[in-house]
Amino acid sequence: MDFKQLEAFVYVVKLKSFSKAAQRIYLTQPTISAHINSLEKELDTKLLERGTKYVYPTKPGSILFQYAVKMLNLRNEACCAVKNYNKELKGTLTICASTVPSQYILPKVISVFREEYPNVTFNIRRQDSQQVISSVSQGLADIGFCGTDTHSSDCIFESFTKDHLVIITPNNEHFRQMQSTGMRTDALKKEPIILREEGSGTRKEMEHFLSKAGIELGELKIVAQFNDPDSIKHSVSQGMGISIISKAAIEDYENFGLLLSFDLNSISMDRHLYIVTQKNAALSFVGEVFLNFIKMYYDK
Repeated sequence: MDFKQLEAFVYVVKLKSFSKAAQRIYLTQPTISAHINSLEKELDTKLLERGTKYVYPTKPGSILFQYAVKMLNLRNEACCAVKNYNKELKGTLTICASTVPSQYILPKVISVFREEYPNVTFNIRRQDSQQVISSVSQGLADIGFCGTDTHSSDCIFESFTKDHLVIITPNNEHFRQMQSTGMRTDALKKEPIILREEGSGTRKEMEHFLSKAGIELGELKIVAQFNDPDSIKHSVSQGMGISIISKAAIEDYENFGLLLSFDLNSISMDRHLYIVTQKNAALSFVGEVFLNFIKMYYDK
């Protein structure tokens, strides 16, 4: 039994697929199969049930999986601890993040992190919040960042900072007159509105806040849906309608006078942003260092 065999086994169990495991750890599928066969021969037991679509661990396989994850993480921790002693922490983290964290949170945090750990690299994929949670739960990402907590049984959600949602409007005389009074719920119902796509954390939190204000989605005059904030900002600035979006996402347009922003008079639209990790899989040492760094960064 060696680490290559254990690594192949762990990723087959995590991803429920020989082919996906091969892609993830850059081996051929026959090599993955050979590693699993060697393990089963050495332990004299069947470790995996091979179905038509998915692969599942047997009871002995589930036992081995728990120990294999611990052994691989301990190996990584030992290697990284030695390298870190010499200021040479190295590794690559795969991160999935929804729009606001990927565009307005991670670039700043990672830049500061790499000043201290320049040999750590990042593979970052932007997805909506539901896809982020799915990627983390399936082991396709080490860490996720999103704007909503779905209470998935496969994931751990940790709030690390807050985000503020605002109503954005074109900068014209009609809305400039509202600046002294603020945006009321009845005014919100009358205006054409642009939404984020379903699955977006911003969309889900927006629906939650509107419901608290006594507004149902069906009461709004929806004119368009977009899957990124840049398209929404541009559309609002051109007069297509109004929208509800993260304050962090519109500061550039607001500073240049292209948009106006409002709070909804009746409620506060603050939400949490979450770090998402897989519940039953320990992070690598590099992942733990990065996670602790983010928590300390925002605690300050």
